[in-house]
Amino acid sequence: MPERPTTLPMLDNLPARAVLEGLARLHQAVFASDARGRMVWISDELGTLRGTEPAADAASGSEPGTDPTRDDHGWRKARPAREYFARPEQLEQIRHRFARDGKVHGAAAELLGCDGRLIPVEIDAVHVGVEGGDEPVLVGIVRPRADLEERDRELRETAAFLSGILASSPAPVLAVDRRGFITYANRAIRDLLGHAPEELLEKPVAVLAASPAEFANAVLGGETLRNHEVELQHADGSSRFATLSASELRLGERPASGSVLLIHDQTERRQQHDELVRKNGELEHYVQNVTHDLRSPLVSLLGFSRLLSQEYGDGMDDTARHFLDRIEKAGHAMEALINDLLELSRIGRTRDHKAYVNVSDVLSQLHAELKPRLESQHVRLALPAEPAVVLCDRTRLYQVFSNLIGNALDYMGPAEDAAIRIDVHEEPGEHRLVVSDNGRGVDPAHRDKIFELFQSCGPRADGRRGTGIGLAIVKKIAQSQGGRVWVESRPGEGAAFHVTLPRD
Repeated sequence: MPERPTTLPMLDNLPARAVLEGLARLHQAVFASDARGRMVWISDELGTLRGTEPAADAASGSEPGTDPTRDDHGWRKARPAREYFARPEQLEQIRHRFARDGKVHGAAAELLGCDGRLIPVEIDAVHVGVEGGDEPVLVGIVRPRADLEERDRELRETAAFLSGILASSPAPVLAVDRRGFITYANRAIRDLLGHAPEELLEKPVAVLAASPAEFANAVLGGETLRNHEVELQHADGSSRFATLSASELRLGERPASGSVLLIHDQTERRQQHDELVRKNGELEHYVQNVTHDLRSPLVSLLGFSRLLSQEYGDGMDDTARHFLDRIEKAGHAMEALINDLLELSRIGRTRDHKAYVNVSDVLSQLHAELKPRLESQHVRLALPAEPAVVLCDRTRLYQVFSNLIGNALDYMGPAEDAAIRIDVHEEPGEHRLVVSDNGRGVDPAHRDKIFELFQSCGPRADGRRGTGIGLAIVKKIAQSQGGRVWVESRPGEGAAFHVTLPRD
């Protein structure tokens, strides 16, 4: 009785399917074979290359008009190699070479078409991270010999001319055919990846990628790709980071015959970025530790100064009370600075809990807390009637409005019918929060500086200088939420601070 077709466990493994599908998108004609020489999966392109599968008959055990090589999900069932190879031992030889050498390139074989014709092909076997349970899985990339002849006619007519230009390029350049095989590599590829250009010719471009699926969208042809970040593999096994740009390769009026890839090495920039992130982390950790260490003696200073005022204030003369008052004010200013520094160091380090937040609730809370200050400065706070619900961590949203409204109260100065206005605008892909006032405005020379640490708009309404951290906190929150911040202002006509937050 003939063996019933079965499907290997690996075909129910979603990551394995994704790898195979990605490889098929990259190289079109792909198959997977198990340790017993059975074909357990082939791409649609390889099926088309062989011709239409014959319909099942009653003896096959399948329903008439169905494809016995497909399961209910459209995946290939395990079938003997003799149904696909004119000489099944060729597949076994490829498997043996792969087990011995860890790779196979350009192995000659003959596929068997569904109509009995022989299809000369070359097969490459590569490691792509597909496992089939306890059974080793061989993944092969197939290239018809007919493609080679056609490609040679299309591409090599201008090869000498192109080589002269591209060989001098300081950036690595690759050309690949429609099936993702490398047809050209310039000298710069050696500096980036350690491969001599001639070593890469006729090899699948997947061998250069740390993850083959990363290259799929880049080399399929069609839309031009610019500065796509990829991780490449050096000949010594180490990683290289690069940006990849790709466009269709067209010769005259002919259809696209492949793609041209331009690679820019970003490894040093990536290392510098990682080092900068590390140093910033160390700096933030240092700031956090220092501010914690400063807080303890400051608490003691304020506590004893308050106790001194309460217990001995009546016995002090005006000069002594003035000095004590200055100590307390300086201590409170230092306390505000330490609190702001601590908060700044926490943003981006702790996990924010993004949720849809009703802006009215946050603004109502702030309005109640700021009411005494608003009344003492005779400033009206105008809230939106029906603001949108925005996606943001609630605490961070509170801090944004608190710092922007507080900044306006500190620096807007005297104004007729002084007012601070809050607006929330719904725009494509984002919400835009606006806090505006009708005060003195921001000096144009300061607009790019006021969001930096320890920068301020000058003296506050009470004559003192602020910590210069509030707007830096707003900027860091906006960036941590995926948004941005800026100010629009004319001297004497008020200022409008804008913060954007992504809508999803």
